[in-house]
Amino acid sequence: MRILLTNDDGIHAEGLKVLEQIARTLSDDIWIVAPETDQSGLAHSLTLSEPLRLRKDGDKRYALRGTPTDCVIMGVREIMDSPPDLVLSGVNSGQNIAEDVSYSGTVAGAIEGTLLGIRSIALSQAYDWQNGDRELPWETAQAHAPDLVRRLIELDLPRDTFLNVNFPACQKDAVAGIEVVSQARRNHGLVMEKRSDGRGFPYYWLRFSRDPSEEASPGTDLEALGDRRIAVTPLKLDMTDYAFQSKLTDILSVNGG
Repeated sequence: MRILLTNDDGIHAEGLKVLEQIARTLSDDIWIVAPETDQSGLAHSLTLSEPLRLRKDGDKRYALRGTPTDCVIMGVREIMDSPPDLVLSGVNSGQNIAEDVSYSGTVAGAIEGTLLGIRSIALSQAYDWQNGDRELPWETAQAHAPDLVRRLIELDLPRDTFLNVNFPACQKDAVAGIEVVSQARRNHGLVMEKRSDGRGFPYYWLRFSRDPSEEASPGTDLEALGDRRIAVTPLKLDMTDYAFQSKLTDILSVNGG
């Protein structure tokens, strides 16, 4: 099995090292194409207005001055002599659940793999952000991912569906199990923080402002992580609201005469 690895935290990220260790339990044919620098929060963006600079960083290992989406396209269309059987994106530093999915470059790597017709899985490791401690329990993803990914790649996955996997913020022995869940919906948690530079001119930082007491809906990724379970969410490329589609058709047909 041929596997392509990417991420959004960059070629030197600890999570990419963990992902490679996970992948090598599944295959010896591992290719890595990751961003030269941190591309977190860039979602499914493409680099169209400047050239993509590629640097070889080892055997079957490349750094690209571009986004995770660019990396997957570069790997499949230019670097590899034949397409991979699997795209693994991550392991992200921090969870990618609920509305995080819309912003995540890690998830975008899996989206692009899916668009190219390749089975794709995004993996993220949660940590306890409320205490301001960025010490991540990488051993949790490293211990549980190999068997889980092995099981997931045996599935008959529907076309245009990919998998989003989040590991809870706890030690590996404290994981309470695996749960297939839906994507949660939280209150909007992004705010603009105004600051001043050394000359008194204003500038802004976009930052997260979450309510830790916000209640998680049952059966969601947010609830699963809170209960120390690995959250597995199947996501689709098609964002059509089919439940509303027929109603909208009726409304426009009436209004249109």
